[in-house]
Amino acid sequence: MSEAMEKKKVLSCIQPSGMLTLGNYLGALKNWINMQDEFECTYAVADLHAITVRQEPAKLRAQIYSTYALMLALGLDTQKSTLFIQSHVPEHAQLSWLLSCYTQFGELSRMTQFKDKSAKHSDNVNVGLFSYPALMAADILLYKPDFVPVGADQKQHLEIARDIATRFNHIYGDVFTVPEPYIPKTGARVMSLQDPTKKMSKSDENVNAWVAILDDKDTVIRKFKRAVTDSLAQVRLSDEQPGIKNLIGIYSAVTNKTPQEIEKEFDGKGYGEFKLAVGEAVADELAPIRESYNTIISDKAELERLFREGGQRAEFIARKTYLKAMKKVGFVL
Repeated sequence: MSEAMEKKKVLSCIQPSGMLTLGNYLGALKNWINMQDEFECTYAVADLHAITVRQEPAKLRAQIYSTYALMLALGLDTQKSTLFIQSHVPEHAQLSWLLSCYTQFGELSRMTQFKDKSAKHSDNVNVGLFSYPALMAADILLYKPDFVPVGADQKQHLEIARDIATRFNHIYGDVFTVPEPYIPKTGARVMSLQDPTKKMSKSDENVNAWVAILDDKDTVIRKFKRAVTDSLAQVRLSDEQPGIKNLIGIYSAVTNKTPQEIEKEFDGKGYGEFKLAVGEAVADELAPIRESYNTIISDKAELERLFREGGQRAEFIARKTYLKAMKKVGFVL
């Protein structure tokens, strides 16, 4: 393949912080699968980021295995993409220290997530929680991606990574690729089923507010039946009906029907019928993923073979970038 024909590079990471939700799937993960044919993709389980909040070791270990297995079950192909566990590539932590010395205190103190998590975990406001954007910058810059998929709540993280890369390159020359944000053509912003003004989150204490990718059919349908709606009794895409708007967005994402088609389909029908239809459509979408996951997670040896192999591929790329940066700074290699 000629240089002109080479695929652009994309990198994305996800934390193993518990059960991934329908929001993760429709908002990001579904696009990861589609991007594999268009881009040279690198995907990681960002386990190092998980310990800014105190973790139970056995539970964290299980969640790392589970997240990697789920990524495979979703359709990520290790022959098409590099798929690995972040902590298996030591250059992430090593480059993070280097980049920390080119990151300003003021930049980190302005990070929204640091403020939010500090408030939520006031008993454990640790240095890692403050400096994690430098690790996130290392995650990105090691693989020289052209694009990083971002949602509205992640733009700040990419911006600081871009600022760090630009600052480093200004001092030492062309070391890092400064990535652009990639806004997927499709990708739903899925809101809470119990409070549609908030994003769906697995950290929500109300288990009926979110649907896990691995929830069984009965659970999925039950949660959608309990979804908050309104008293207007009409299926319309309107900001005045945030609950119905959210359900229309979800139904559209899993059926590929337009909002106009959905409005027509449920014209004159009750919310109960609509919520059941959405629940069944989501359950049908998730069923093969759950089935594939159960097969993958039961073969621990094969799972380990795949993530070890992915880690080796990732480190081969990361090592070159890290050593170039170290040499530029003046370290003896």
